[in-house]
Amino acid sequence: MTRTLALITGASSGIGAAYARLLAEDHDLVLVARRADRLSGLAEELGSRGAAVEVLPADLGTRDGIAAVTGRLAAGGVGMLISNAGAGGYSPLVDVDPDDIEPLLTLNAVAPVQLVRAALPAMLAAGEGTIITVASLLAFSAGSMDPRAPRRTLYVAAKAATLGFTRTLAGELADTPVRVQVVCPGVVATDWNSGAGHSIPWAMSPEGVASASLAGLSLGETVCAPGLEDQDAALDALLAAEAALVTGGNRPTLAARYTGPRA
Repeated sequence: MTRTLALITGASSGIGAAYARLLAEDHDLVLVARRADRLSGLAEELGSRGAAVEVLPADLGTRDGIAAVTGRLAAGGVGMLISNAGAGGYSPLVDVDPDDIEPLLTLNAVAPVQLVRAALPAMLAAGEGTIITVASLLAFSAGSMDPRAPRRTLYVAAKAATLGFTRTLAGELADTPVRVQVVCPGVVATDWNSGAGHSIPWAMSPEGVASASLAGLSLGETVCAPGLEDQDAALDALLAAEAALVTGGNRPTLAARYTGPRA
């Protein structure tokens, strides 16, 4: 059986490592993360299960890191891209160090687009390919005032961009053999955000997120929300609301509330 080569970012722990372990039996792997020592340990583990494993240390919050990974993707041979690397940066915007804004947005929003752009030509030429990008349920949370939610302005901006990018890309690629999915988990029990998810009783396991994503591919899901039971109904409602906004607002005249008498 031919083994597909999967490149996974953020592979040194958590969801990325869970994907790698689930895929190792029938995929070869390129593992990407900043922590070379942890990548090497995982590569040794997965190599013992029959996978050929490349290790590519790279920081996707930097231009050099993005260039290293896009170069590997552009070289061809990668049939599956799992773009999972990310960071929280949870804080009120006024408390964010201005020097941290560009690296956070680069890692969480720019790098996934650059990686997909690098991977697509070879996938289209090969007549097959799969692209999975890990976002978050917080991508839908911009209007939420739930006090339990983290201060998250930059994070939501990035993940909402990733969500919109992937949904739109799926439409562009609908008539091609390349499959696209965005994964939107809730709280996950990983080392993310200083391991906060480990202490939350409703946190999902990283293995659960990765297995739901891979199962969702076989179901044809472009959006995968691993814990959402009636996902189709929720997405249908979202599409209806979006259509109402875009179609209803695209008019040459002002809405009545802007033309009436002012108080």
